[in-house]
Amino acid sequence: MKLIKKILVITTICAFTASAFAQSQTVQKKDTKSKESETSVESEYLNDIDSEIIMSLANSDEYDNKLVALQYLQNAIEDGNTSAGVIQALDKLAGEGVTSESRTRGRLINNFPDIRRQACLLLAKVPTEHTKNTLVSIVMGDAEPMVVAAAVRSLGDIGINNNDEVVEAIAFANRRNEVLNPTSALAFEVLNSFEVLYDKTENKKTMLDAIARIAVDYNYVTPVRQKAYKLLKTMSDSGSSSKKSSSKSKSQDEVTEVE
Repeated sequence: MKLIKKILVITTICAFTASAFAQSQTVQKKDTKSKESETSVESEYLNDIDSEIIMSLANSDEYDNKLVALQYLQNAIEDGNTSAGVIQALDKLAGEGVTSESRTRGRLINNFPDIRRQACLLLAKVPTEHTKNTLVSIVMGDAEPMVVAAAVRSLGDIGINNNDEVVEAIAFANRRNEVLNPTSALAFEVLNSFEVLYDKTENKKTMLDAIARIAVDYNYVTPVRQKAYKLLKTMSDSGSSSKKSSSKSKSQDEVTEVE
């Protein structure tokens, strides 16, 4: 009887301990979820506050305020804040004086090419279809070579080229550049982006024609022309290798069919 009583007591203690442990684990999980929820809400709130501050600065007509907005944007992106407000501010600053104009007595007062340039470079850090489209519109619409160069560079960094729209936009910018104001810095960025996008384009002729024009245009500095020559050779060799590989594959298929 004593042995049975001892067993019952031990069993009761074990059951109580297990129940207490389970309750403790449940409380801990609830606390953890509560903390995660609070952190998420706090993060979203801070992101909203950041977005409001940034948009307020970006919408200002003051040049210095726009510089501060760019700094806020860079910090926000580095902290992982790529909210709609942040993207909206980048779009605004990238088109400052071009897609969004502010005039006083007919005079354009917000034509800040360096602001647009920095915003275009920041857009590359948020690689989406939307930011790609924004950059394409800048490449097509902006006449300032340093802004277009930054947009072209960012398009290469993003690497999206649906239906060759990016390659065609860059080729257009290159033609306009060589006719109106041949700028080596822009030509250099065109070459860099084409190098990245080569394997992602079906319209290789447009790309090769643009590179060839850079290679023989003595308005560009020698290093840029040399880079164009090297890129043409690399692409030509790559194309030849691809054709040989395709030819071998077809020959093997034909042999297999005959057998």
